[in-house]
Amino acid sequence: MKQDRRDFLRKTAAASAGIAIFPSIVKASSLGLGENIAPSDKKSMIVIGCGVQGGFDLRQFLRMDDVQVIAVCDVDDSHSASAKQRVDNVYGNSDCRIYKDFREILEKENPDTALLALPDHWHSIIYCAVANKRIDVYAEKPLARTIAGSRAIVDAVQKNNIVWQTGSHQRSQERFRIAAELVRNGRIGEIEYIEVGMPDGIEYAGNPPVQPVPEGVDWDMWLGPAPKVPYRGVMHWNWRWIMDYSGGHLTDWAGHHIDIAHWGIGMDRSGPVSIEGKGRSNRNGIYNTWVEYDVRCKYRNGIEMRVANVSKLKHGMGIAWYGTEGWLYVDRGRILEASDPGILEGIKLGRFDKYNWYDRTNREEIRAYYLKRSHHRNFIDCVLSREETNAPAEIGHRSISAGLLGEIAIVTGQKLDWDPDKEVFINNDQASRLLKKPYRAPWKFPV
Repeated sequence: MKQDRRDFLRKTAAASAGIAIFPSIVKASSLGLGENIAPSDKKSMIVIGCGVQGGFDLRQFLRMDDVQVIAVCDVDDSHSASAKQRVDNVYGNSDCRIYKDFREILEKENPDTALLALPDHWHSIIYCAVANKRIDVYAEKPLARTIAGSRAIVDAVQKNNIVWQTGSHQRSQERFRIAAELVRNGRIGEIEYIEVGMPDGIEYAGNPPVQPVPEGVDWDMWLGPAPKVPYRGVMHWNWRWIMDYSGGHLTDWAGHHIDIAHWGIGMDRSGPVSIEGKGRSNRNGIYNTWVEYDVRCKYRNGIEMRVANVSKLKHGMGIAWYGTEGWLYVDRGRILEASDPGILEGIKLGRFDKYNWYDRTNREEIRAYYLKRSHHRNFIDCVLSREETNAPAEIGHRSISAGLLGEIAIVTGQKLDWDPDKEVFINNDQASRLLKKPYRAPWKFPV
């Protein structure tokens, strides 16, 4: 029945000849009508991964009258219990169901949507499994730990024709959109060079002691496809600094800042043609991600991009585009700067402000994806309309791919030639082997 309703929405959109027609399932308050929809018409949602980021995302969806969270899943009982309590408190009941194994929640529940927030090494398996159930997905970035795993997710999304939002929320923030539009429309001339500043790595010393696995935690399931190791208390946050699970700040932030850099040059569905890099990893104990990294990418249009930890760059954190007529820099904290004040003439910033800098009568201006509500709300709006979200899987894939290519360049110590269309290295077997990581049995690469 659920699929029939989705098919109906697609047909309705197609028949509207480009005019958005919203069916009754749209939250009336989101359209400014000030009324709530019937409970039976809410979009049901499951949550897999109820930690720090998953908890934040869950709170955003619990604020929406047209979303009903029905079940949560986490390998840590304390996380799932906390999530259930939050859900039940909002709805005033005790209906939210709890699961510990993602396979069970996918077998027993039949939701419209899913919120996925897991350690990076799990992304390709679980993201593909959910997509193959034809469930619309909001999933945290980076899309996957490897380029091959990331591409597998995109293929699953496309094969099943689902709505997908990557949690790269910067893309839905006004100053980043305006910066991308200004660059795309030539406010600083022809772009020649980009600097992307991301955090300095963290140097942890030594090995945390082996500890008993906390009660209520399935440690083997948390490890999943990663190598079997004893529990050392790094389950909920510091996994980010261990290569088996993440690439540290290089891959954690690529989905944010490289995404915006690509957006500004119209390359957010492609990638570089050559990559080289150097870095220094933390080699003292189990923490081994990059403390320092400096990656150079070159694109077919001749633009060069440097991605490095902040202490190496002029502007530090954020994105700086350098053109023939000046530079433009953007970062969080409402920072939008330019080499000449005239470049920003007419710009004003306000949360989800309706103002656009460009001349609305000039149809030659390039306009970026515009939304006046949040990244999370954009996902639900697109679930209803069946339109593409602001951060679809393909764009999320290309953003993290550039970071992962940089990681491979550092590991090999070579300048690598890359075909962004076929997504293969040119004549480099060593680099090609790093496009995918081995999985611990019984887990297998998603196909």
